[in-house]
Amino acid sequence: MISIVINTYNAERHLAKVLDSVKDFDEVVICDMESTDSTLDIAHRYGCKVVTFPKEGHTIVEPARNFAIQSASYPWVLVVDADEIVPKALREYLYRQVSLPCPPDGIFIPRRNYFMGTFMHSLYPDYILRFFRKDKTVWPPIIHVQPEVAGNVIHAPKHKGLAFEHLADDSLSDRLRKTDTYTDYECKKKAGKRYGALAFLLRPTHRFIKSYILKGGLRDGFPGFIYACLEATYQVVMMGKMRERQ
Repeated sequence: MISIVINTYNAERHLAKVLDSVKDFDEVVICDMESTDSTLDIAHRYGCKVVTFPKEGHTIVEPARNFAIQSASYPWVLVVDADEIVPKALREYLYRQVSLPCPPDGIFIPRRNYFMGTFMHSLYPDYILRFFRKDKTVWPPIIHVQPEVAGNVIHAPKHKGLAFEHLADDSLSDRLRKTDTYTDYECKKKAGKRYGALAFLLRPTHRFIKSYILKGGLRDGFPGFIYACLEATYQVVMMGKMRERQ
């Protein structure tokens, strides 16, 4: 009834733990982008259905999402990243939902995130649309975009037992590398848009206040302060790259 879909590229670090957490679903599909590590060995060892999406220079996963979803055998799909644990309570919740007379067509699921070894209150619940009917969903090939689900979409309760556990515990270096990659793609999305000098002051300031004050980064100690600074830095880098290209 429910297929798990996992996109992978050199995902050996956490994959076994992830597959242990989803083994009781009806099917697990691994959509691999030509990994060179032991990712496929792990997938085959767990009896996963494996399909391949050519990497061809892609540095983000979104171009492979639709192919991966359409490779699922069942009408309901839960998309799981290769570093996310699915708790038992979430699996039970999803099966209850699809058994309803009029189930929702999509469900936003909360996620618990970490940075510098600290659970980030400022990033919780971090709702992401990952559960949906396959035949009603399209996933645009754009970085960090949510899938488009035609129909009724709800949010799962904000309860830690229903949240993905994000095993990625980013270091400062990880965040800086991601900032460089993600801002390149955002510049492509915003091509033609211009930011003046005032934007270089207001946008970073707004992002810092939003992360540190409004979303509770204060509760995360020094990692929360650093993360808020990185949110502000992201805006400066993105706008700076756009000005440089113009």
